[in-house]
Amino acid sequence: MADLLEISSRIIDSGELTEPTTRITNELSEVADGLAMVESFSHSVVVDTGDGLLAVDASHDRTGAAVVDAIKHWSTTPVRHLVYTHGHADHVGGYRHFAAEYGEVPVLGHRNVAERFDRYREMNDWNLLINARQFGGVRQDFGMGDEGAAATRARFIPDDTKSPDIVVDDTSTQRIGDVEIVWHHANAETDDHVWGWEPNRRWLFTGDLMTWLFPNAGNPQKVQRYPVEWAAALRSMVALGPELLLPAHGLPIEGRERIETVLIDVASALEQLVDDVITMMNAGETLDTIIHSATVPAETLAKPYLLPLYDEPEFMVRAVWRQNGGWWDGAASRLKPAPDARLATELAVLAGGAETLADRAREVADSGDYRLASHLADLAGWAAPDDPGVHRVRAGIYRDRRAAESSLMAKGIFAGAARESEAVAGVDGE
Repeated sequence: MADLLEISSRIIDSGELTEPTTRITNELSEVADGLAMVESFSHSVVVDTGDGLLAVDASHDRTGAAVVDAIKHWSTTPVRHLVYTHGHADHVGGYRHFAAEYGEVPVLGHRNVAERFDRYREMNDWNLLINARQFGGVRQDFGMGDEGAAATRARFIPDDTKSPDIVVDDTSTQRIGDVEIVWHHANAETDDHVWGWEPNRRWLFTGDLMTWLFPNAGNPQKVQRYPVEWAAALRSMVALGPELLLPAHGLPIEGRERIETVLIDVASALEQLVDDVITMMNAGETLDTIIHSATVPAETLAKPYLLPLYDEPEFMVRAVWRQNGGWWDGAASRLKPAPDARLATELAVLAGGAETLADRAREVADSGDYRLASHLADLAGWAAPDDPGVHRVRAGIYRDRRAAESSLMAKGIFAGAARESEAVAGVDGE
């Protein structure tokens, strides 16, 4: 078993990221007496209650069987209770593997989880497509990265994934054997998130409210996130004085002072960016101005538990704008815009052809300005949707931009753009 607490303490205390904090090993480590964590996608945190095991999160459908196997090797006691910290596929998709091993396990979760499942089933193919793009081929073994996934009639979550039958609204106290956990609802990454507090041993189950990355508070392809409420939930956790923090992604953390430092740093980063965006909105600034002005200090993002490797502050700016100001960005021409292809064709005429736009896009990209180059490459591609030469240039620019980005979300979307043009150009991508 890995000494996860030693690893996390060393990283936090030194401020140096010496090894990965999020591993998908499907290996179980005992964190405390009667408490274990299976590092997976997501983790499953397991508590021996004295009256059966309680598993917090079921992991993904692709990893659920391995998670169950790891739990079985740790304890012959059956899992009698399951908790969904929220309804994302990587936390609930493994339910069927728990049910296959232990029978129909009662599930605790927020009331909105069932509504989420209904939406996932209604928009199954859409969710397959955006997740394929978001993960950009990083997890081929999970079926994430093939944008043709929807055509296979795959299911985003298995049809037999159980909705919670023990429903949490605001708070709910769960007593099983020797264990009492108070579950609290919080709008954060989702509107159906719960986090748990075990007061006797001062254990904190955070789900995705703490992930060892800059919070997933702006995801460009997903529904609304709630950064203000997220920060408030983190501060509520700190007020309880936890001694052990169990996340759904990343390493567990021990020690009241260490946990307080981490949670306050994350909460403060969220609050500062929200305050900056709101201040500029109140001053009448456009979204364009705010996106290129509001940010999180580099020294904050350099902390080993706030690296912008999944989501990033720029995307969160848009989430704050959308939550507080709607979808229109403040540019009059984009309220009721012309089709992209129509505008691109007109600009190509003015520039002397789509090839000229593409050549200029390559020049600008070579100078290091990928933001401007991407605009020009898109215009060229829209103006000449069937031109292999134009799309070869566009694909190359987006491959280069993907390599230059840090967040997985940006990498995934730019890789998706490259694949679109590679298909037209008849070339193989990565």
